[in-house]
Amino acid sequence: MKTQEQIKEMVRQKYSEIALQDKDTNESSCCGSGCCTTEVYNIMSDDYSNLKGYNPDADLGLGCGLPTQYAQIKKGDVVIDLGSGAGNDAFIARSETGETGKVIGIDFTDAMIDKARANAEKLGFHNVEFRKGDIEKMPLSADVADVIVSNCVLNLVPDKDGVFKEIRRVLKPGGHFSISDIVLVGSLPQKIREAAEMYAGCVAGAIQQQAYLELIKVSGFKNVVVQKEKPIVVPDDILSSYLSEEEVREFKSSGTGIYSITVYAEKEQEACCGSGCCE
Repeated sequence: MKTQEQIKEMVRQKYSEIALQDKDTNESSCCGSGCCTTEVYNIMSDDYSNLKGYNPDADLGLGCGLPTQYAQIKKGDVVIDLGSGAGNDAFIARSETGETGKVIGIDFTDAMIDKARANAEKLGFHNVEFRKGDIEKMPLSADVADVIVSNCVLNLVPDKDGVFKEIRRVLKPGGHFSISDIVLVGSLPQKIREAAEMYAGCVAGAIQQQAYLELIKVSGFKNVVVQKEKPIVVPDDILSSYLSEEEVREFKSSGTGIYSITVYAEKEQEACCGSGCCE
């Protein structure tokens, strides 16, 4: 059993390699990890290219949803992108918040930060910045963000409880998040769990969907809503590499699966104290 630090280091190394690859390579290599399959294990079947603010140089094909599409970003908002990669979601968020807003991307790999900053410089954006740091301990003050987005990142982090506590700390009272992530329904065979770990941790750190939603609620968020859900199909050639024919049939008929969900939740408003404060 790997420790949390060992898992983080494994993810850091893998995503440093991915930063040097292009989108086509990542999409055809099991969530960017470089493993081979005769089918594309592309957990991000959603297409960014039609969204305002899309920049192909920032799209490494690594996400599992379109959180910015559901994030209800308004002009002038301060938006934080957790696990910002090469800047894909950050630049789309910037198109929503506009010149008067601000977007801050956080990533813990130097290669991704360098790539994102280079992309921002090419685009001439003065209100988008990228900071190196852990999303369990964000390099941000409290109560600074109107909106937080994240795309297929929390499943890579062992300390999910710590991440949600940090999200709550960083959001302004009344702020909200929209996060796309990978969750499980049912129990995956251990052999598949081990295979999944080779895909740059795409599902290695995923937890049960119900447990994920409960974690959000116990972290103090309200109005928790699953905005979108889609199944992730593991290709037959991957299944047959780790399971017998009979085990493959059992797995497919079991109802057990991997899902991408996009979840919305809000931080409560500050409590009213004193006469007239809630007018």
